[in-house]
Amino acid sequence: MKTRWILFMPLAITALLFGAFIYRLTTPPETLIQSQWINKPMPLFDLPPATAGVEGLKSSDLADGRPRLVNVFASWCIPCRAEAPQLEALKAAGVPIDGIAIRDRPDDVAQFLQENGNPFDRIGSDVQSSVQIALGSSGVPETFLIDGKGIIREQIQGVILQEQVPEIVAKLEKMK
Repeated sequence: MKTRWILFMPLAITALLFGAFIYRLTTPPETLIQSQWINKPMPLFDLPPATAGVEGLKSSDLADGRPRLVNVFASWCIPCRAEAPQLEALKAAGVPIDGIAIRDRPDDVAQFLQENGNPFDRIGSDVQSSVQIALGSSGVPETFLIDGKGIIREQIQGVILQEQVPEIVAKLEKMK
C-alpha cells in the first residue's frame, strides 16, 4: 500500500508546480513602486535652477501653505511631452506646479519649455538624480501632490491623463 502512494508522489508534485505556474501567469505582480515618503515631509534638498530665467527649487519652498504638485520630468522623456498639455491645464486651473529636471542640461530644458510650455513656478536641476532617488521616484514623468505643510500626500506614476485633471484639482482643493 505504501509503495502505491510513493509512485503517485512525482505526479502530485508536478501537478502542484504546474498549478503554481498557471497561477503566476494569470495574476501578474504589482509593477508600480510606491514611494516610502507618502504622508511624510518632503526630503530635504536645495536644487539649483534647471535653466536660465527660472528659480531653482528647495524643499522649504514646498511648505508655504499652498498645496501644489511637484513634477519629476526630463527634456529627453517622450511621455513628458505627452503630459505637458495636462500640466498646462492644471496651471490654468490655478494649481501651483514645481518641477525637478532629471539628468538634464540647461539648454535642453529651455528648449523643452519653449516647445511644450512652462507650467512651472520653479524648476530644480537634479543632475545626479539624488532627489529623485530620495523621493522613491521610479522614473519620469512622475508627480507628487504636496499639501501646504510640505507633506507628500500622493504619488502619480506615469503621464497625467486629461481625465485626471479635474480629480487632481479637487484633491488639492481639499488640502487647503
